[in-house]
Amino acid sequence: MTIVYKSDPVRGREWARILAEHAPDLAFHMWPETGDPAAVRYLVAWQPPADIGALFPNLEVMFSVAAGVDQLDLSAVPAHLPVVRMVDPNLIASMAEYVVMGVLMLHRDLVDYLQFQREGRWQEKRVVTAPQRRVGIMGLGSLGTAAIERLRPFSFPLAGWSRSPKAIAGVECFAGDDGFGPFLERTDILVCLVPLTPETRGILNAETFARLPSGAGLVQVGRGGHLVDADLVAALDSGHLRGAIVDVVSTEPAPPGHPFWTHPKIVLTPHVASMTQPQTAAHVFLENVRRHQRGEPLLGTVDRGRGY
Repeated sequence: MTIVYKSDPVRGREWARILAEHAPDLAFHMWPETGDPAAVRYLVAWQPPADIGALFPNLEVMFSVAAGVDQLDLSAVPAHLPVVRMVDPNLIASMAEYVVMGVLMLHRDLVDYLQFQREGRWQEKRVVTAPQRRVGIMGLGSLGTAAIERLRPFSFPLAGWSRSPKAIAGVECFAGDDGFGPFLERTDILVCLVPLTPETRGILNAETFARLPSGAGLVQVGRGGHLVDADLVAALDSGHLRGAIVDVVSTEPAPPGHPFWTHPKIVLTPHVASMTQPQTAAHVFLENVRRHQRGEPLLGTVDRGRGY
């Protein structure tokens, strides 16, 4: 019974060491090595090879190395094959840390102060207290709820928006198309953590930004496909939005000349809000393999109808 790993080779070597120690009964190969293709039962990948059904005729589960699966063309994955996303507590924790950092940067005007520093300008801005700054989280799955818990101690008024109704103590919850506008209208700092689906592609657009209060800010940590880049630049240039922390863009890396590299109201980071850590991810994966071998439900199985 064989595992094939097709992702970052540096992390792959750590996976190999961990699985050799904790699962010596499982053969482990790093792509392009596969061993006997007929023996491969589990594929761990960021993006799978082409025609995996023919390549690995006895494949039983495909695992994503990420918390999401929007990088995958699910239509190219055989319909009978379960697709499982990574549910790693460390990945969730690091995302929550980044969200807190981004919210605090916008709350305490760090985007402006970085620009003042570049200009050699000593200028203060009046501090707004946390209870006066309303934070809204788009997406109330494991990442969104973890971010909410990390933000609670700061006393921001918190709200969340999701596709289906949710109830979270101390959080004003909105749902569906009818709830989206009212959610935006009460949000001073918007955090995007929804899955990327056909319904949410391009959701961070001019219409969405216009519904936010004047002077609002954005923390974009969802997927690059959520954001219409030109609409963000226009909202910042008009002054309607005052700043954005952007970790994901539609083309990565952002190409030379992309306005996000130099825009004074944007802090751009290279898709580092959360990273799968081999020390924990390999153990999460192995737990799922053992569950599969015992005939138990897998953790993180993707609902193909919903896309996550």
